[in-house]
Amino acid sequence: MTIAQGPRIVAGLWRGRRLQAPDGQETRPTNVRARQAVFDILAHTPWCELRGAKLLDVFAGTGAYGLEALSRGAGQAVFFEQSGAALRALRANIAACGAEARARVQPGDVRSCPPGTPHDLVFLDPPYGQNLVPQALSALAARGWLAEGAVIVAEFGPGDDMATPALLAARSHGKAQVKIWRFTASGP
Repeated sequence: MTIAQGPRIVAGLWRGRRLQAPDGQETRPTNVRARQAVFDILAHTPWCELRGAKLLDVFAGTGAYGLEALSRGAGQAVFFEQSGAALRALRANIAACGAEARARVQPGDVRSCPPGTPHDLVFLDPPYGQNLVPQALSALAARGWLAEGAVIVAEFGPGDDMATPALLAARSHGKAQVKIWRFTASGP
């Protein structure tokens, strides 16, 4: 694993901390500017309360989204990841931040996740080109992981898209588009 090329935590308790990332192209850490833009939106809106939030970091990779949220005051996080190399980096990053008491790793494919408890903030940053966001949300909703009204933050790559209810925010960052909306049991 490399540390120098890994992303860093932008703000909060662990500001500036570099995260380990697995070698190779299997894991694509979110661009720091894109992640900063997402957290700028979340921090300055009346529809998201980050402090104390229960969050899911789905397709976690290095855990950058979830660890950033914990660094900024979120209460607890569950990280979903299936890649062995990414799981090793993720666990090392959680330990390096001293976040073990507030973080839990759920290994395996999120599309076959076990039953869970409702969470109010969800980050989805899947591999591009596989249309995984709707599949993951469907599985999470069916197994009780999503609170009604949860804020969903999803990154879509080229060829990926999803009909969403009224967007709260949307931004483009290079080839990626980030969409933010509220989960409703009757919709996406």
